[in-house]
Amino acid sequence: MSATPNLDFAFGSFNKICSTVSLTLCPLVGDADGIEPICYSRNVRLADTLIFQPSTLIIHIIALVMTAIMIYHIRSKYTAVGRKEIIMFFYLYMLVTIMDLLLISGIIPTASNLYPYFTGVHLGLISATFWCLLLNGFVGFQFAEDGTPLSLWSIRISSFVVFAAVAFLSIATFNKLGPFDPFHPVALWVVFFIFNGAALLIYVILQIVLVVNTLDDRWPLGDIVFGIAFFAVGQVILYVFSLDICVFAKHYIDGLFFGTIATLLSVMMVYKYWDSITKEDLEFSVGSKQNVWEVKELLGEDEMASGGLYGQQQQQHFNGNSPASGPYGRANYYEERY
Repeated sequence: MSATPNLDFAFGSFNKICSTVSLTLCPLVGDADGIEPICYSRNVRLADTLIFQPSTLIIHIIALVMTAIMIYHIRSKYTAVGRKEIIMFFYLYMLVTIMDLLLISGIIPTASNLYPYFTGVHLGLISATFWCLLLNGFVGFQFAEDGTPLSLWSIRISSFVVFAAVAFLSIATFNKLGPFDPFHPVALWVVFFIFNGAALLIYVILQIVLVVNTLDDRWPLGDIVFGIAFFAVGQVILYVFSLDICVFAKHYIDGLFFGTIATLLSVMMVYKYWDSITKEDLEFSVGSKQNVWEVKELLGEDEMASGGLYGQQQQQHFNGNSPASGPYGRANYYEERY
């Protein structure tokens, strides 16, 4: 019989955290049988199958629907800067949500031999998602032109490397391979909290610098503030008040329910922020025909006789006086916006 694990907070230990909230890695670290939370959401029986965290499961399904909607809107902005880069972040978040849904709900039971491997993949996807978000923070500075192979593949390859490294570290820790020990998962703790947290912090700093130094509009700062507020509140509820919520709600919900909601809201604010600092080049937009009609109504008779706005632009083009445009015929990202 193993000794009772120390549940006090300590650097590199998940014991205190797992006694408060049920994370996917908790059944695999800290003790031979894992660490079970003191209070957790009650389960339900569905078709002779126990479903754990049913309320959180519903939020995960909502998160998948909302992420699909955000991806659809991003894909519809054909000429927006950083469209292909930011969409990778939302695909990764969707994968994280799917894995979380399968593991938290017990669809993949903790007793299964595959559970440690799925959990390793889950943790790898979480770190890859934070890393992808960090690299998206550099897109606005145009160190590499967005949409080019250099920009896209640098994010894809490095995110895959982070995913593979963290997944290997997790699986090695769970299976006690080499120097990695599930009773003292210090390296995994550092990755889960410090590495992921640093990536998020650097992304936020980059975006504040981008807005303050490059844009005239300060409204995107509000999106950043709300996103950080949602995420921070969610983490506090998850790791500090989960037990209190569970006891107060009589085991119907716990901190994981509100933490999942807060994470979804923070991801939605990432989309809102990106949408607020980007725009489509109307020359190539699907809906640009409507704008032509609006301008045409304001043209005078002399302008109409000379071929209207389009004719004047064509004449300027053949005279060598075409208006400046960015790479590949797109308007410059920041100058055209402001």
